[in-house]
Amino acid sequence: MIFFRYLRFRLQAGDAHAIHSPFVFRLYTDVIKQWRPYSCYETIEDSRAELLASPETIEVTDFGAGSKRLRGSRRRVRDIARWSEKSPRLAQLLFRLVNHFQPNVIFDLGTSLGTTTLYMAHARQKSQLYSFEGDRNLAAIAQRRFDRFGLRNVVPVLGNIDEKLPETLPTVEKLDFVFFDANHRREPTLRYFAQCLEKAHPDSVFVFDDIYWSGEMQQAWQQIRMHPSVTLTIDLFFVGLVFFRNNQPKQHFRLRL
Repeated sequence: MIFFRYLRFRLQAGDAHAIHSPFVFRLYTDVIKQWRPYSCYETIEDSRAELLASPETIEVTDFGAGSKRLRGSRRRVRDIARWSEKSPRLAQLLFRLVNHFQPNVIFDLGTSLGTTTLYMAHARQKSQLYSFEGDRNLAAIAQRRFDRFGLRNVVPVLGNIDEKLPETLPTVEKLDFVFFDANHRREPTLRYFAQCLEKAHPDSVFVFDDIYWSGEMQQAWQQIRMHPSVTLTIDLFFVGLVFFRNNQPKQHFRLRL
């Protein structure tokens, strides 16, 4: 099913020639489609390779929709690294977005083993990056990786995001960047969006993962696109970018990654 959704998307999506917004054109050509390697890419991917070779097995509690590929609570770390972590292509896109916008407060909703967190933390080491993870064993592995890289800007938040997100939001003045990768169901996704929206500002960037993962996620994405506070969205199929820019007519773009 996801394959056919992607084929349909490719037929409908445009590229730089279809963009008539200067802001989106620069973002697309200079950030989204920019493939220059940064110095941290190799070391983070070396760390991923260690996970892919790991013989460790852990107990995992799913608080969201669960995995389409991994069954049961006892899972091999190498399988989680293979099927649950973002690909280098998407993780490095997050790096470039954070590097471009230079947010001060980042929420990573759904840390898992911490690969995308590593990329975002390296992109803006002066940020406060709140790393939300519900499962204690996944969070422990992620923390070992953060410690190994000497990262001091990651603030771990352990526990069910349903409880921890509303507890943590009052501790920050505003949200500059949020990566939503915690619960691939419609109602929780919309609830997390509404809660984070209270701390958003015109320069905030929200990134939603797996917007075509299921019918529920597609419904959530459509509702987010149409929200009155949202002025601009960029649908890259694998992720959706949401902006709240002032003095701009509402625009939606479907672009090939």
